[in-house]
Amino acid sequence: MKWALIRHGLTQGNLERRYTGCRTDEPLCPQGAEALRARTFPPAARVFASPMKRCLETAAILYPGAPVEIIDDFRECDFGAFENQNYAGLSRRADYRAWLDSGGELPFPQGESRAEFAARCANAFSALTRRGLSEDCALIVHGGTIMAIMERFAVPKGHYYDFQAPNGEGYLLGEDGTYRRI
Repeated sequence: MKWALIRHGLTQGNLERRYTGCRTDEPLCPQGAEALRARTFPPAARVFASPMKRCLETAAILYPGAPVEIIDDFRECDFGAFENQNYAGLSRRADYRAWLDSGGELPFPQGESRAEFAARCANAFSALTRRGLSEDCALIVHGGTIMAIMERFAVPKGHYYDFQAPNGEGYLLGEDGTYRRI
């Protein structure tokens, strides 16, 4: 059994390099949908997704007609006061510079910490693995969700930021933790 962990397609917020988390429910941009249609993805008997529009639209493009089970805890991080902002708009803020200086470990002001977010995502994935599923499955989620799952379950081990995936890409994760890029 394999798990395809696929980051949603490109959005306008991604193009503008914004922190688009769980508070901004934006759709795919036209370029994002087009790029997804141009690629081939691993087959999946079951599809699970974040409840965010960008993930549900990606799932519909990649696995048309397949029922999608929404896993609420796969939603993107709560970026709090940084939500929908980009570096240019945040770079003069002391709280943003402090967050950067922490290597992303400080909690987002009025949002989640990386540790809280990663635990939420990894625990949700762990619950899925305990269901006894035997068919290949796809998770249509966010970049941070993928990084959290891979950090906890991938073999060989890596750090959270080692598992960054561009839009419309991700990892194929085996039951034994071995993986490859997709």
